Amino acid sequence: MTRLLRLLLCLCLLGLAPAGHAAEPRRLATYNLRLNVASDGANAWPQRREQVLALIRYHAWDVFGTQEGLPDQIRDLETLDGFERVGVGRDDGAQRGEHAAIFVRRARFDVLRSGTFWLSETPEQPSKGWDARCCHRIVTWVALRDRQAPDSAPFYVFNTHFDHEGVVARRESAKLLLARRAAIAGEAPTLVIGDFNAAPDSEPVQILRHELLDARDTSRTPPYGPEGTFNGFHIDAPLPARERIDHIFHTRGIEVLTWGALTDSRQGRYPSDHLPVQVLLRLP
Repeated sequence: MTRLLRLLLCLCLLGLAPAGHAAEPRRLATYNLRLNVASDGANAWPQRREQVLALIRYHAWDVFGTQEGLPDQIRDLETLDGFERVGVGRDDGAQRGEHAAIFVRRARFDVLRSGTFWLSETPEQPSKGWDARCCHRIVTWVALRDRQAPDSAPFYVFNTHFDHEGVVARRESAKLLLARRAAIAGEAPTLVIGDFNAAPDSEPVQILRHELLDARDTSRTPPYGPEGTFNGFHIDAPLPARERIDHIFHTRGIEVLTWGALTDSRQGRYPSDHLPVQVLLRLP
């Protein structure tokens, strides 16, 4: 028996290593892309598209959710090799308007089912909710099975973008999201991610925390990067990214190994006006 085999046998007998094959941790992220508007000038999407694509490739995300992506931006992200995209445009339930898309690495996961609902009093159809005046707001969700652990139960990812103006809309969106999550995912392990336009001490986030855990708080290693996630493209600000409005929440039983707000930049510019938030995690 080789030295390595003896070591592995001892670890298994001590309960320190699995006797069988275990799935590798999953790398999941949320990223507000900033919509494509010409008025952003040097920060407009055509000037930073390749930077965004390079960032995603480098960090090797297995699953990531985006916010604010218009159809042309979603098509650009679909050029990334090996990903399947789920989600629809918020304005018509098809292509029009911003997407809260979820991208899934095909070699790692099977998409079992997916859907979209609107954050409003009529969640089954395109609609504005409560005191929201600007925009339709949506949640995209997907059920996934890890191909590395084919006997494991599916897990769910819910991706959203709460309203930036409506105080009532953000509060009621949090309540609706929790109710829909329970109805769709039940007791299955679940990640709830996105741009919530709400700080950790705000009412909407506190409502979510009644049932969900904040991955930044549960990370086994100290959080990496600034606490805030909105940078406004101001890379040289005295205190960049002070507001944490992009969050990753999870149900109990999910182990968060690392949490990070990534400050990648190129030639003195951020690739978006938000920082991507990334976690490395193990599911039960």
